[in-house]
Amino acid sequence: MIAAPEKDTALGDSDERPSRAAWFLLSVLTLAYTVSFIDRQILNLLVQPLKAQFSLDDTRLSLLQGVAFTTAYIVFSPLFGRAADVASRRNTLMTGIGVWSLATSACGLARSYWQLFLARFAVGGAEASLTPSAWSMIADSFPARSIPTAFSIFMMGPYLGGGIALIFGGLLLDASAHWNLDAVPLLGALKPWQVVFLMVGAPGMVVALLLTAVREPRRRESKVVGQEGQMPLREVWRFFVEWRGFYGNFYIGMPCLIISLYAYPAWMPTLLMRRFAVSAGQVGLQYGTIVLITGSLGVLTGPWLARLIERRGRREALLIVPLGVAFALALVSLGLGFTHDYASTLAVATLASFTYSLPQALASSALQIVTPNRMRGLASAIYVFVVSVVGLGAAPTIVALLTDHLFHDEKRVGDALMVTCVGSALIAAFFLWRTLRSYRLMMARG
Repeated sequence: MIAAPEKDTALGDSDERPSRAAWFLLSVLTLAYTVSFIDRQILNLLVQPLKAQFSLDDTRLSLLQGVAFTTAYIVFSPLFGRAADVASRRNTLMTGIGVWSLATSACGLARSYWQLFLARFAVGGAEASLTPSAWSMIADSFPARSIPTAFSIFMMGPYLGGGIALIFGGLLLDASAHWNLDAVPLLGALKPWQVVFLMVGAPGMVVALLLTAVREPRRRESKVVGQEGQMPLREVWRFFVEWRGFYGNFYIGMPCLIISLYAYPAWMPTLLMRRFAVSAGQVGLQYGTIVLITGSLGVLTGPWLARLIERRGRREALLIVPLGVAFALALVSLGLGFTHDYASTLAVATLASFTYSLPQALASSALQIVTPNRMRGLASAIYVFVVSVVGLGAAPTIVALLTDHLFHDEKRVGDALMVTCVGSALIAAFFLWRTLRSYRLMMARG
């Protein structure tokens, strides 16, 4: 039986405003999330130099974007999820940030395709530490009414990181092509794409040091009566089975919706460069600015929109917004089939970035609110797992496979992107609609 959680004074309870310690924690975690997306998405701007360096087609390149990263997520997400439930979340995250930062820099030292693949594998495995630990700490640091707002700030990380990676990655790539590093030991023999990887990996070490000033939040009481302390795995499994109507559909619907979040940044820069012969610096600056601004606006707008819906008596507003977004995203993505110039293609990318960012904080909040404390880490890890497999792992490769084997023309990557995003958004709408009934029941009993 589910009961309301007991009040806790750790960083503010349900009757208090979040403390300064909570806001500092959120700031550092958001910075960590931003850095993680810079490290994972910088490769999207380096598609052409990497293809030339290692003689790759789009499909093999997409494996570096998706499968190399995702395979590690598959292996390590459950382990980090369980660690977030039973060990120090702060220390787990510090270790993860240090490893993925070093692995990002190691990408720049790769001398073969498989060395680069292994470095990307290490980045993915270490980044699996972030979401379970961060989500659990945020949920324990903020009162329930503030969790969606806190998550919306945290979920700005992908858009800040993705935008910064494109903006400064493009500028750095163009600038480094004119640098004369011959007199610098080791760096003199490196190509511009290698210099970019080396420099991008450095900021993560600073974030890891900042975490030493963060206090581990005290865990709040579990929402399940009688489950204090560590929650046995059999009880975790029993809860998942009891509420499979929510978890099963949620774990399919949201990853399908998130396919667009990964497919657009993975291939839109390449689409713009291939079809309209613009430089990496121009695409990085313009599309990166779009991702940074519209993505951040979208994720901050989500909680406001959910509150408007909730005032109309719909307690399931946190999932109604993702359902509506799924239909909207299908329509926006369909617009890619009607664009014939640089400006209109960029306009579709702008609408898509705002749209697919709207529900991200809401879905994360919904999962945390209805999940008992001592299984939040594992529930979050499973979510990260399926998002990684379906979104991060499959999205770039689906687009590449359609480009190489259906359209047989690398300039038709836009058509492949359209088919991928329209189809996945409609599938997401179906499963998110099925999630609503169970979510209402869980909210009523909680």
